[in-house]
Amino acid sequence: MNDDHDGWRVLARADWPEEGETAPLPSVPGFMGSRLVPLTVHVAGLCLGRAYGRSPATPERSERTGVLLVTARGDVENGIAIARAVDGGRRASPLLFFQSIPNSVLGHITGKWGLGGPVLCTSPAGDPWAEALEICRGLIESGDADEVLAITAEQGCLEGESDTARARLLAPSPESATGSGVPLRGAAPHENHPHDRRSER
Repeated sequence: MNDDHDGWRVLARADWPEEGETAPLPSVPGFMGSRLVPLTVHVAGLCLGRAYGRSPATPERSERTGVLLVTARGDVENGIAIARAVDGGRRASPLLFFQSIPNSVLGHITGKWGLGGPVLCTSPAGDPWAEALEICRGLIESGDADEVLAITAEQGCLEGESDTARARLLAPSPESATGSGVPLRGAAPHENHPHDRRSER
């Protein structure tokens, strides 16, 4: 799996599974059915905890932290449950809001950690991590974020497949501001971001 971070500072990282992790992930209060939720919450919490310590993070750091989830399969279990209900002529439970799960789980994460940057979900057309880095670049180039928590998460659906996820808290490397690495126009380290718009709020 491609894990290229050229042009980025990786401030913290987490994966599922990490070495020695085999236990099922705990459920998340307020959500039902979907394995995508605990998978995403787990890697995000590990990554943010390694960067920020306890939740919520300090506003000085987290106010301009964006969150991105890239998932090709999305919420598989609730999607299957709804399809079976429709095929069987039954009314689908209103609790099975599978189309909203990716956005909702990011709302859970940003609320817990006090993250104030943009929140995005996407289904990749090609390589998920390459797409994640491209979107992160756009968020920083536009001045909407200084750091981005990039998450990819997929449920194992085929025989022999396992659930996998990774989270990286990314910021542009110092070299990016000088034109090498990821071409982040105008990007600078967090403390001196030229597009910081806190004073405009």
